[in-house]
Formats: sequence, C-alpha cells, structure tokens
Amino acid sequence: MTQDLNKLAGRALMVDVAGDTLTADEAAFLREHHFRAICLFRRNVSSFEATRKLIADLKAAIGDDVLIGMDQEGGAVMRTLFMPQAPSAMALGAADDEALAYQVGAAVARGLAALGVNWNYAPVLDLNNNPKNPVIAERSFGADPVKAARLAAAWMAGHLGEGVATCVKHFPGHGDTHTDSHLDLPIVDKSRAAIEQYELSPFHALIHQTPGLMSAHIVFPAFDAELPATLSKPILQTLLRDQWGYAGVTITDGMNMKAIRERWGQARGTVLALGAGADLSLVLQFSDEMVASKDALLAAVAKGEVSAERLAEADARVNAMTARFPSVQRHYSSDQEAADRALFARAWARALTLVGEARRPVLGSKVRLVLQADAPSDGVSEAGLSASVLIAKLAPLYELDVVSYAKRSDLNWASLPQDGVFTIVAATTRERYDTVQRETWRPDLHLALWNPYAAGDLACPALLTYGFAEPALDAVVSWLKQELQARGQLPAPLEL
Repeated sequence: MTQDLNKLAGRALMVDVAGDTLTADEAAFLREHHFRAICLFRRNVSSFEATRKLIADLKAAIGDDVLIGMDQEGGAVMRTLFMPQAPSAMALGAADDEALAYQVGAAVARGLAALGVNWNYAPVLDLNNNPKNPVIAERSFGADPVKAARLAAAWMAGHLGEGVATCVKHFPGHGDTHTDSHLDLPIVDKSRAAIEQYELSPFHALIHQTPGLMSAHIVFPAFDAELPATLSKPILQTLLRDQWGYAGVTITDGMNMKAIRERWGQARGTVLALGAGADLSLVLQFSDEMVASKDALLAAVAKGEVSAERLAEADARVNAMTARFPSVQRHYSSDQEAADRALFARAWARALTLVGEARRPVLGSKVRLVLQADAPSDGVSEAGLSASVLIAKLAPLYELDVVSYAKRSDLNWASLPQDGVFTIVAATTRERYDTVQRETWRPDLHLALWNPYAAGDLACPALLTYGFAEPALDAVVSWLKQELQARGQLPAPLEL
C-alpha cells in the first residue's frame, strides 16, 4: 500500500522540465517520483521536430498514459511560435461567428496533436467586466456571458473533435480583478448572486462539455472567506462537484505564482488543493518543491488530513482523460498547416475593429510612428511586438519618422515636432496609459495591437487587432492600403 500511495502522490502533481530536451537525470527524476503529467512552456518548444522528440522522450520515460499540457489559447498566449498563430479569444468575440470559432478551435488542436500534446489549458471563460484587469483583456471572448459561452462552446467543440482535451479557466472567474494572481492574491468581493449570474455563467453553461478545468488563485468571500478558489473545498467540492456534478479533471493554476507560493508554499498549497477537491496540483519551477509537495501529500495521508481514497479518485479522473485523449503524435501535412495558417489570417482580418472616425494617411506620405522599442513578456504571454517588426511592415507604405522609447514615461509628447505630419501611436504591450499620457498624447491614429482597452485611453481614433501576430499586422497593412474594411465589433466596452 505504501508503494501505491507513493505512486498516487506523484501522479497528483503536474510538473515542468527545464528545456527543449529531456536529460537523463530529468527522466530518472520523473520516473523515481511517478510524475506523469508535464506542463510545457515556451522554453520547451523551440521547433516542431524538437518538441516532437521531447514529447516522445517523455513518453518513453514515463509511459503511454503521459499527460502533456500547454497554454495554447491563441493571441499573445501561444507557446509554439513556429506553428500558425491563432487569433485571441477577443478577436473571435469581435468577429462573432460560431462557425469561425469552431474552425479555429479545431485548427489549434490539430497543431497540438501533431506534437503529441493532449491537454490545452484553454479556452478562457473569464469575462471582460473590468477594463483595468492587468492579465485577461484580449484572452477573454468578451463581456457578455451568453455570447462568450456560445463562442467558447463552438471553439471547444472543434478542439475536442480533433482529439485534444480542453481546460476551461480560471474558475470561478478572473475577469473582475485589479490584481494579477502571478504577483499577488486578488479578492472578488461580490455577492454570491452576482457571481452566479455573471462570472459563473459561462462555466456553468459549459461544465459538462469540458474534460478539464483550471482553478483561480482568487478569494471569493461569498463562497469562502479565507481561502482562494484553488484551496477552497466550498468551491472545488461543494459547488463544482456536489452541486454542478462535474466529473472531469480539475487542476490548479501554477502553484509557483505569488498568490500561493508566498502565502502557503507549493507543498502546503498542494495538500490544501487536493484536500479541497483538485485532481492535479501544478507544481512548477523548483524540483525540490516538487519532491516536497509529493512528500507533503504522503504526510497528509498519514495524518488523516487527505485520504488515500481522495488521491485514488484524482488519479482515476486523470486516467479517464488520458484514455479518452491519449498523447499520440499525428501527421500534420504542409497542406493542412497552410490551410490553418490561412484560416487564422482570415480570422484576424475579420476581427479588425475601428473605434472612432479614422482617416488613413496617404500612401507614400511622411508618417511619424511612435512606439516602444521592445515589449518584453509580462510573465503570462510571450514577448510582445518589437518595434523593428512593425517598422518593417509599414516602411513600404510610408516615409517613416520613427520615434521610439524604452518606456512610455520617457516620452514627452510636447517634444515631438509640431509640423502637421500624420502621427501614429502603436500600443504594443498590455500596459495602459497613465493620466499624463491620456491628457497630452494626441496622435492622428492609435494602433492598439495588444491590450484593446488601451484604445480607450487616448482621445483619437483607434484600430484594434486584439493581438500582434503577423497576420494581425498584415490585416492592419491591408486596412491602411484600403484593401480591407474593419468590420469587427467591440466585444466589451472600453470603459465601464
């Protein structure tokens, strides 16, 4: 029984590996501790062939019931930059086409299946009811819970039809926060009735469609006054299992995030999460904390804090999911990849949204382009748009006068020449504009290429893409050349 418990404790964790190859020491470590669920990040997926080999090596080390997870939402959260770049959820919200959402979900899954990834941490069911949210924005389908559920259901149906499991997140909802749980512990202090009517609505609508669900590191006092959802039995067991009858796999968000690690630690957090009803604890980054989390589960069973039956139940749910969605590397033909790339390009073009009455600068004329030199990763998404990429896209259209800055506060708008040159500001990060910038920056056109809410900060017309992937930039170029009309509709108000 001791050996069985040791195995169950290891299989209750999802962990990560260091790079894009599996070392002999890592393979031995995974086998020793019975870790069979692996989360991949950008650092693990350097190329198509390298990723396929990494996953094949993981299967050889762990076994065929391996669970390989990845965040492949689309938009800025797209780990495999060598694959066709899918539109963000909010781009699909702007297009508002269920058939398109279905096709996009299917295409995302096809790419993952080619690698051997069998679990995608998507779609995001958080709702855009807080423009100041620092981490969700374009990752959400929009503000309307019915519309968001409708589009997410179509995306999921396409995705599941290609044999890759989905994982809705971040339950019970990360939309109405001013804090990023990677950095601190948010609190959503609303009535239970308000949360059930709004935040929980899309989750409840789709709960029996998704094989997986990810919890949020957020306190909801209406359900649990002390513990965040990830550690809360009233939320993960009473609400999700007992009242809603959910039978799929529940995984925590990353336990290395500051909301959990700086308060409980990954090991203690794992015990509380499994005791609350989670099936997998996402223990990341520190191998010693992976071992400590497993040992903490064994100690909790010995003390009667978590039952062996609870660990067996969690393992059975994961077994059922890997049996339904095995990690099998499928053929991904060049023709199919090209078709998926073209599909995504059409979706990005359909999403393009114009706010205000904009005029296009005359082709061949002088245009002043104001933008940040580089946009580093915010810790959730991949790195943003480098100035050089956008400059290369616009240089064939105009005589560019480029004004770049390291950070927005470095730029004094009054220092720009007052010469009547058509001025474009490009927003290439999630960052919102501060009060001084809102009051003083007056471009002729604002390109909101990442966070759509930035478009509401400046008093000028704005073109929204909901992401900075190359096909989104190509859509901007087509609009500037008058080859494309911006027909997308805002899926959420820019200000509330």
